[in-house]
Amino acid sequence: MEDFQIKNQATVFDVIIVGSGAGGGMAAYQLTKAGAKVCLLEAGGFYDPADPKYITQLKFPYESPRRGASTRRAFGDFDAAWGGWEIEGEPYTRKNGTEFDWFRSRMLGGRTNHWGRISLRFGPKDFKRKSIDGLGEDWPISYEDVAPYYDKVDQLIGVFGTKENLPNDPDSIFLPPPKPRLHELLLLEANKKTGVTTIPSRMSMLTKPINDERGSCFYCGQCSRGCMAYADFSSSSVLVKPALKTGNLTLINNAMVREVLTDENGIATGVSYVNKLTLTEATVNAKIVILAASAGESARLLLNSKSSRFQNGLANSSGVVGKYLHDSTGAGRSAFVPSLVDRKRYNEDGVGGMHVYSPWWLDNAKLDFPRGYHIEYGGGMGMPSYGFGFGIENQNGKYPGRNGITKDAGGYGASLKDDYRFFYGANIGMAGRGEAIAREDNYCEIDPKVVDKWGIPVLRFHYKWSDYEIKQAKHMQDTFEEIIHSMGGIPNGPKPGADTNYGLLAPGRIIHEVGTVRMGSDKNRSVLNKYGQSHDVKNLFVVDGGAFVSQADKNPTWTILALSMRTSDYILEQVKAKNL
Repeated sequence: MEDFQIKNQATVFDVIIVGSGAGGGMAAYQLTKAGAKVCLLEAGGFYDPADPKYITQLKFPYESPRRGASTRRAFGDFDAAWGGWEIEGEPYTRKNGTEFDWFRSRMLGGRTNHWGRISLRFGPKDFKRKSIDGLGEDWPISYEDVAPYYDKVDQLIGVFGTKENLPNDPDSIFLPPPKPRLHELLLLEANKKTGVTTIPSRMSMLTKPINDERGSCFYCGQCSRGCMAYADFSSSSVLVKPALKTGNLTLINNAMVREVLTDENGIATGVSYVNKLTLTEATVNAKIVILAASAGESARLLLNSKSSRFQNGLANSSGVVGKYLHDSTGAGRSAFVPSLVDRKRYNEDGVGGMHVYSPWWLDNAKLDFPRGYHIEYGGGMGMPSYGFGFGIENQNGKYPGRNGITKDAGGYGASLKDDYRFFYGANIGMAGRGEAIAREDNYCEIDPKVVDKWGIPVLRFHYKWSDYEIKQAKHMQDTFEEIIHSMGGIPNGPKPGADTNYGLLAPGRIIHEVGTVRMGSDKNRSVLNKYGQSHDVKNLFVVDGGAFVSQADKNPTWTILALSMRTSDYILEQVKAKNL
């Protein structure tokens, strides 16, 4: 007898996609353009940055209803981030002293609405790291396999930068980069002395139009708020919106997917989900199921999809689902630069983020840690926010300025405003983002005792940084110190030491988690084949960061997009060949 509480949808779609971020959005775009009937399920609400209901771009800080008080949004009232590390009703747990923090995005387009848009290709070495240093595993694919798809992503979405011919930081099909700002010119000069390679950034904002649907960047510096001109890349604007226009996409928002359904032959038949608004449960059926819910969520779905045939979770005959979880390393430092005080005012907003960055520049064979990191730089005269600081006091309680000038700071009224004007734009920041080693003992699993507000079992995390990552963070801090002094700067606060793992942030804080359903050639040691297809369930695919074998010292989004496009093409080929 049919359960009357569960609403079954009669339509059988060609494809169901769970998650609308980089991987899910790209799959929806590719498959609907090819004529497939696709159902896209998103756990969050609808979002369009050009819709007046959602616009936060170009608003002043004082327009916040909280006027600078704390907000429940992870990055402030105006940031396009619906979600965070902690979401009411959606707990997760930790074991054995784990500090892992899990970011979830609950909106159409997922994290692509509020990310830094640092759009880096993995290099040839990044796919074959075990062959180089003996750690982790090689990918079952090479850079040459992915390069044609990187090219297509470049042309479809747009990325600015410059051709540098660096061996493990491949060039893209670039749009012109924005010019460096004053603090970035100082960094470029300083790094001529330090030897730290520093080049124009590679980011997905349109510095010139590439089609009629999207405008070009007007340099307001607020990409994290969502772009009314669609000049930056977000899956919601650039991929899902065109997919909807085909008429082949059915979008279901506020759909918290509970499990992937299978038949008696172990073939995926669809998914069940909870409608978060009505608190009712429904099922959607399809010939092919694609998971793109994020590395953590996709692992959670597979582990919760148990049956008599799949007692350890769906597609988990290897026991690998949830294992090899890893996030980028992250550590930072800031400094006061006296030569930048009391300078002429002009519009220095630029794109939303850095105009220059430093790709990994050293040979690990000469270092005490494997892999590497890149450096992201911040500073300039962007819009001040609440909590805007001054600089560094010297030993006499004065603030150092240009040409040896010192100045008292503090007070209120005219004196305070004068201080702000004097020190405005004189601080710079540096953030290292590096590669961690994927290890089996860093994992997520189902907590047997805790469920979320919809009754779905939640994830429990176990994660610990190794000495490799801690030594990498120490190298970051040494490098930051060297750069600061080369600029004539004064570090803000003491240099982080061993007691804080050299400022190494908790895993999960960089929001680059990958690896929980990794691909591989050996089905006993991996979940997916080289096309993101489950070894166990032929019509089940994963196109988010969970498929990654290793992270690289680059942000993962451009590779998620390229691999999702590659998987989509493979699905179309297999359907045409009647293998799916």
